[in-house]
Amino acid sequence: MIPESFIQELINRVDIIDVIDKSVPLKKAGANYSACCPFHNEKSPSFTVSPSKQFYHCFGCGAHGTAIGFLMEYQGLSFVEAVQELAKIAGMIVPQETRDIDKPQQKVIPGMQEALQTALNYYRAELKKSPQAIEYLKGRGLSGQVAANFQMGYAPAGWQNLQSVFPQYESDVLETIGLVVKNEQGKRYDRFRDRVMFPIRNIKGECIGFGGRVLGDDKPKYLNSPETPVFSKGRELYGLFEARSALRDQ
Repeated sequence: MIPESFIQELINRVDIIDVIDKSVPLKKAGANYSACCPFHNEKSPSFTVSPSKQFYHCFGCGAHGTAIGFLMEYQGLSFVEAVQELAKIAGMIVPQETRDIDKPQQKVIPGMQEALQTALNYYRAELKKSPQAIEYLKGRGLSGQVAANFQMGYAPAGWQNLQSVFPQYESDVLETIGLVVKNEQGKRYDRFRDRVMFPIRNIKGECIGFGGRVLGDDKPKYLNSPETPVFSKGRELYGLFEARSALRDQ
């Protein structure tokens, strides 16, 4: 657990006005600041932020809280993620949580996020080149706009297609994030082949993994990225990033 003393110090160190103003432009209103509430539709401002109390409150929908609460509600972050985000702004280091010493922890390797984004861009470009994959999606009722909104792509048939965008195909990063598989003989090959690709994005919109669906009847029909340092299946909900605006409106 993150010590309560650290959380309190963090709230005292950051300025809630600066935090909120980056997402919701605020206007000075006496001793406080105001804006139209970002959590419900309104024409006249009822959202107030107090610099002295470091607190926000909406008189329309009742939303209220600290800078941590704002990041959680506005960006859909978890409590820990919101604390980490604010800590970066304040230049503070979040105390390490107590971990289960019996459970091995995967180490985050630099370049993972960039590699996943590179793969996403590659798969999206390949979808435009594959009439078969496009026809498959149309046959399932998915329009080009839907495919674009969800950044869908296509992994072409072949064993080492990713080598064309990853010159360092032998890099441990590709194997760790599940893009490349190594067989018993030590030969490496692409995990996803001849599949429609669904990028799995976290609440921040970052690609953290993929789901792939075969076009024909090969097995397995669906293939997902394995557990990695940036992707934990039990902690993610597919489509949550895309649904944030609708969820906020509701």
